[in-house]
Amino acid sequence: MTEFQSIISSNDNIVFFGGAGVSTESGIPDFRSVDGLYNEKYKYPPETIISHSFFMRQTEEFYDFYLNKMIFLNAKPNMAHIKLAQMESAGKLKAVITQNIDGLHQAAGSKNVLELHGSVHRNYCMKCGKFYNVDYIINYIENNGGIPKCTCSGIIKPDVVLYEEGLDGEIIEKAISYIRNADVLIIGGTSLVVYPAAGLINYFNGNKLVLINKSFTSMDSRADLVINDSIGKVFKNIKL
Repeated sequence: MTEFQSIISSNDNIVFFGGAGVSTESGIPDFRSVDGLYNEKYKYPPETIISHSFFMRQTEEFYDFYLNKMIFLNAKPNMAHIKLAQMESAGKLKAVITQNIDGLHQAAGSKNVLELHGSVHRNYCMKCGKFYNVDYIINYIENNGGIPKCTCSGIIKPDVVLYEEGLDGEIIEKAISYIRNADVLIIGGTSLVVYPAAGLINYFNGNKLVLINKSFTSMDSRADLVINDSIGKVFKNIKL
């Protein structure tokens, strides 16, 4: 912790790259842990349900899973989200690059957030392109059942990157630029097994690579500092 504090205190060109472990401390389940969605039993495997082809083929069943297992509007930012927002306000943190879709970084006050996998808070009509917020989706299903429809009668799709879909090229370019130009890259709450997102960290050539994760990752040997602990606990003790 002393070394981590020193890195934070002495740098003002920091980028944070985060995964599901940042959100689990806010009560949002991840996919791959023992208690994660991949280890629960459904009619179909979760990775099948949240694929593009399943969405197109069995949209109503997709939405049933999506509404119950991927939207957590009562979740609140934890100390990792809050401290990262404070670091940005203090001029130390240049960007948050996240694999999460919950919007908790923005809820904590972060402004420059690059959402690699999209957000549950944005949804769009596949016919006319009109955007809808998450409340519209929830209210539509609760009141009408079935599949959320646009005023033009088109099907609404979450602005979330599903399996079989590519990441947004513009967001990827921005993420690469921030990582490539950072002096410090902090990676937190990710096992670094989801590609292509995990591959972005290979663009880092700055001074300090910090890894904060409860378990071992394939990048541990490359890091200047590895902290195997709760990310909220680690950030809670940082002084700005």
